[in-house]
Amino acid sequence: MRTLPDFPWDKLRPYRRRAAGHPGGVVDLSVGTPVDPTPGFVRDALASAADSPGYPQTYGTPRLREAVADWARRRLGVTGADPDAVLPVIGSKELVAWLPTLLGAGPGDRVVFPELAYPTYDVGARLAGAEPVARDGLLSLGPVRPKIVWVNSPSNPTGKVLPAEHLRKVVAWARERGTVVVSDECYLEFGWDPAHPPISILHPDVCDGSHEGLLAVNSLSKRSNMAGYRAGVVLGDPALITSMLETRKHAGMIVPAPVQAAMTAAFSDDAHVDEQRERYRARRDVLRAAFERHGFRVDHSEAGLYLWVTRDEPCWDTVGHLADLGIIVGPGDFYGPAGARHVRVAFTATDERVEAGAARL
Repeated sequence: MRTLPDFPWDKLRPYRRRAAGHPGGVVDLSVGTPVDPTPGFVRDALASAADSPGYPQTYGTPRLREAVADWARRRLGVTGADPDAVLPVIGSKELVAWLPTLLGAGPGDRVVFPELAYPTYDVGARLAGAEPVARDGLLSLGPVRPKIVWVNSPSNPTGKVLPAEHLRKVVAWARERGTVVVSDECYLEFGWDPAHPPISILHPDVCDGSHEGLLAVNSLSKRSNMAGYRAGVVLGDPALITSMLETRKHAGMIVPAPVQAAMTAAFSDDAHVDEQRERYRARRDVLRAAFERHGFRVDHSEAGLYLWVTRDEPCWDTVGHLADLGIIVGPGDFYGPAGARHVRVAFTATDERVEAGAARL
């Protein structure tokens, strides 16, 4: 029987109770849950497809796959984005958890991910029966040939952006070993520092125009306020997409037809994403200034929807201090031992809650 780690967020319950005692209520900055409205045109597309008596296509409709490929070309600069190499998934977390299994990883295989990382990379390796390996420097792995290497830029939790040259080296290293590189790019459209622009693993500056051995994972949860729709995509190497498609057909892993229609609408429009970026930029500015005034240092945080902050103390001491102010944040050690002296601050709360948190700080 596979052993999975305890669900980390359960450890925050006593701190939530503590924060609830604040007279102004809880300011929850712990989880990056979107709170702004889903765009009206997306809801209209969902409703218009509500009469869906037949089974949807696991592969996704041709219109959806073309919309994703066009978005990748238009917004991410991915030349040669192919609609045939696009696969819709039931939210990106589902894909992250099952991707090692879908790619045939098992006992004796290694799945490598960053030392500070989304916990589901580790869970996905364990579900497949593979060995999870948290490592930032690939050269330190020695002569091993991992089955999969995850990269995550912009990073969750740190907001760190990996430059094109770094990603090029990862791709070259992996191709020499027959290793698949999977890039979690769910925050790619939320870069804040012009000196560190996020870039896709599929961009020609990284992969020289060849998507062989590469997959990019993206999501509509944050960019389009569609977390409740469970709408994600994976694109890249056509052979890998075809292999995953066949397994997903057998397993019935299918995005509902009305959700596919909503996804098509969302990927076809840029204006709503730009509007949402400005909302997040304003909230980020407010919280960053407030935490810095309160004595915190902000590290990395060049992109994404979080601030990675520290007072150079154990993260749970920081969690307790902020809970006494009615503020809940994510302990850094949820993301690995290297985060033991940081906390993650989401700026996805409402304007009112962000202002309330800033005032308490």
